[in-house]
Amino acid sequence: MPGVIKGEIMKKIYVVFLIVLVSLCFVASDCGGNGEENDAENKQALATNQLLNEANRQIGMPNVKNFQLKKIMKLVFEACDQEDLICYAYIKSDYQGKLMLIGKCIGYGVPFSAQYTNPMKIINPDTLPGISYYSGEGVPVIIPQADPSGLYPPTSSSATWLLMIDPETKKPRLVYLEPEIVVSPFKLH
Repeated sequence: MPGVIKGEIMKKIYVVFLIVLVSLCFVASDCGGNGEENDAENKQALATNQLLNEANRQIGMPNVKNFQLKKIMKLVFEACDQEDLICYAYIKSDYQGKLMLIGKCIGYGVPFSAQYTNPMKIINPDTLPGISYYSGEGVPVIIPQADPSGLYPPTSSSATWLLMIDPETKKPRLVYLEPEIVVSPFKLH
């Protein structure tokens, strides 16, 4: 019986995922211009939308009652917001097959791909002379936006910024970590 319930839940999650995906595709196909070049995409999007409506009619939305994932995420955000939270950072030793302590740190770290500002911005190409972003007649487009540093961070990365405690000065210092490299402004023991 639990396997049947799990299967039904997975079906519902899959349908919701497909609805969101097709909705995004439908919006994207409408933003690319007009006329015959999008006729096939529009027909495919319409047919897919009809299929998803039928799937949603048959399966429905998940019957979420306890909102446990949202409760956990709230705890994660609250834990990450503690200014005096001391943690211990480890890296995995591929040679020894175990975790190795690299030191104390403040908090849980920040993914390198996190951005301080919204990574995308909306522009109207008609107001920017000399820049040609195809969007049709005066239709705004979305382009990447640099962080305040002027750089465009990656959308994903396995690296992390850690605010580690310098063992000599006992002061917090930023350390950049990747799975196979550790770069630190102080000696790690």
